[in-house]
Amino acid sequence: MQIIKDRAIVEDDWHHVENGEALPDGKIIVTLDRWREERDALIGRKNSGLGIQLSSDQEAKDIADDLEHFEVVSLHFPVFRDGRPFTTARLLRERHGFAGELRAVGDVLRDQIFYMHRCGFNSFVVREDRSVEDALKAFDDFTITYQSAADEELPLWRRRG
Repeated sequence: MQIIKDRAIVEDDWHHVENGEALPDGKIIVTLDRWREERDALIGRKNSGLGIQLSSDQEAKDIADDLEHFEVVSLHFPVFRDGRPFTTARLLRERHGFAGELRAVGDVLRDQIFYMHRCGFNSFVVREDRSVEDALKAFDDFTITYQSAADEELPLWRRRG
């Protein structure tokens, strides 16, 4: 499957593992519940990447103390109108200093990608019925931003001085 990562279309090499599903070799993304149940075993896996997925009702503070174990934090948007993962992304980047891949999954549409990126997302799994090539163009929708955000520390008025 193709995703957008760091403003490019790439093949996804991560496997999302459902609760109860056997752990495959390679890079995996597990749920918060599975992380809590199997933390030590997941940390002990050799030569494979580890990521975690949070649902929109789970918070950055739920994983803040364990961020060093994750290469990817995947935040799920259940529907277009649920914006809680935007806040979680900013908290992970700005308050908790997460520097790894921050992935948007679920109801991810072109209309949101520019704003998701401003909040700290650098990876996007576009909804299956949408074009990943079209979604990539979202980064060019705006050329100037006014407010500070995860992608721009200073507001426009401070940058002009």
